[in-house]
Amino acid sequence: MKHGYLLLCLLGAAACIAAPVDGKWTAEVQGRQGTQTQTLTLKSNGSTLTGSLDTGRGATDITEGKIDGSTVSFKVTRNGQKGANTTDYTGTLSGDELKLTGTREGGGGRGGPQSLDFKRAK
Repeated sequence: MKHGYLLLCLLGAAACIAAPVDGKWTAEVQGRQGTQTQTLTLKSNGSTLTGSLDTGRGATDITEGKIDGSTVSFKVTRNGQKGANTTDYTGTLSGDELKLTGTREGGGGRGGPQSLDFKRAK
């Protein structure tokens, strides 16, 4: 019985460690028409991360999502007037803050990498 209880505690602890990224996150971003809210919705399953990013033009699913300890990474591909463009996001989770850097593949984009500071939505 003691071993079963220990295993249950360890599994519960592992679930708590893996799940802190789950949920909705928001970031305020300065855009061409003023401040805009971006919403990131994430769900972890072990080291796999799924979800979507809504930049105000509709939500786009993330791909290749991973979480390794406090390190988060994923890609978002959007289809625009000039074709598809993919942004790689990498960053660090710390409590209710998720700091990401978005870098467009091929070096395109305005002004290079973009820093985004997401906060857990309440």
